[in-house]
Amino acid sequence: MKARKSILLAIVALLSFQSVSAQEIDALGTFTPYSLFGVGDLHGSNSAITLGMGGIGMGVRNPAYINFKNIASLTERDTLAFMFDLGVHSKNMYLKDQNTKSAYNTVNINNFVFSFPVYDKHAMVVGIMPYSNMGYKFTTDETDPVLISKYGNIQYFKYGTGSINQAFVGGAVKINKYLSAGLKGIYYFGSQTTHSDVYFYGGSMRTMETGWKFSPHGFSLEAALQGTYKPAEDYTITAGAVYRTKNKLNGSTTRYAFVYDSEVRDTVAFNKTVSNIYIPSALSLGVSLRKGEKWMAGIDYERQDWTKAEFKNTVGVGYKAQAAQSIRTGIEFVPNRYDIRYYYKRMTYRAGFHYDKTYVNLDGKSINQIGFTLGVSLPVYRLNNSFNIAVDFGQRGSATGNLVKENYVNFIFSLSLHDIWFVKPKYQ
Repeated sequence: MKARKSILLAIVALLSFQSVSAQEIDALGTFTPYSLFGVGDLHGSNSAITLGMGGIGMGVRNPAYINFKNIASLTERDTLAFMFDLGVHSKNMYLKDQNTKSAYNTVNINNFVFSFPVYDKHAMVVGIMPYSNMGYKFTTDETDPVLISKYGNIQYFKYGTGSINQAFVGGAVKINKYLSAGLKGIYYFGSQTTHSDVYFYGGSMRTMETGWKFSPHGFSLEAALQGTYKPAEDYTITAGAVYRTKNKLNGSTTRYAFVYDSEVRDTVAFNKTVSNIYIPSALSLGVSLRKGEKWMAGIDYERQDWTKAEFKNTVGVGYKAQAAQSIRTGIEFVPNRYDIRYYYKRMTYRAGFHYDKTYVNLDGKSINQIGFTLGVSLPVYRLNNSFNIAVDFGQRGSATGNLVKENYVNFIFSLSLHDIWFVKPKYQ
């Protein structure tokens, strides 16, 4: 069979994909050809609130919501408050290369997080959210006339599905009036499957399905710090840092190959082996300036060096992992948190910007991303209960050099609940 020029040339044919096992491959957590590489498309650790501010979180400290990007911020909460945040993520992508265009959208759970007090200014957090997602699908037709005359029309399908999730539990303590610290344990689990199928039409050959399924699990720690300083009355500077340790995701890889027709399905190969993936450590730093309950502005920097990470090889593609870096900045503003006349004055408005150098490098070209964000919190019933909306619109990649340019509009919708427990009323 004539060799493919490059798998990237096939990726850009996303629009021509036809329905293959649609029930499985349409339930995706993401949709991007760049999720083919490494551990897939990194999800990030944003809630609707932090995403609305460009994704900052290291220096964010607010008793009204859970900032799980830096759990040292939990010591700012009310000592009797139980807090909950449930978010849903919607991704809407428009992909373009030199020849084709396509569009796709996905919906997935973004986060499920619960926080509760332990003692005085000590607090805990428990949650689950995706760490990375794999989602792509494309097809190409065989053009070699010799093969077509011998076997009939041939189509090559490639698609990938699955997620690696992270469940976590952590705690925060207030060391003194200026400094707080937190520690979080993270457990990774899930599975990712890549498929490479060959369909024969009009000949005697049977359809072939091949691929592999990776099911990893692993554990890492995340240490967090936050320090505060008041340079003037009603102004607060908060600086924060988070370090996530490197870890090895152990697991098994199942490689398989089947051939079948309308009546019979035969197993050609089925092999299960022990395998692992190394995830590098990550360091995040940030600072913010807050004026009372009026406004807050901040900036974050994050770096994670993937150059020594070990991944499966992608045949025909000049893929190389590189150091990922990002810079994020954002602001939130509340006209009058306690206004009793105008609802819109009690709403919290947010805006932000982010620039990301991803860990994916293809044929010597870094795949970068830039985006602008907007967000709003709508108060519901009690003061700290809110419905939150964030939108991130931007682009990733390029339409030159056999790559794909992605223009996207992503949303997070979340519900934040805040309640005070164990308070005995004075009057029955």
